[in-house]
Amino acid sequence: MAEKKDFPFSSVNYKLMLIGIAIILTGFFIMSLDKEEFGFGFLGLTLGPLVVIGGFIFEFWALFKKPAK
Repeated sequence: MAEKKDFPFSSVNYKLMLIGIAIILTGFFIMSLDKEEFGFGFLGLTLGPLVVIGGFIFEFWALFKKPAK
């Protein structure tokens, strides 16, 4: 008889990881909106990178979140 395999992540983890990817992509989109030359404005140098870093932090949290029993 086949044994039940335990997956390393629950469905909640996968949903949170998709949200994290969306946050990261949003940060890159924000950086592309900067109209300053070579992206040296507020959006390209400050806001966009902060959103991307926040997305990566969210991703790490999503990976290590324990599923509720």
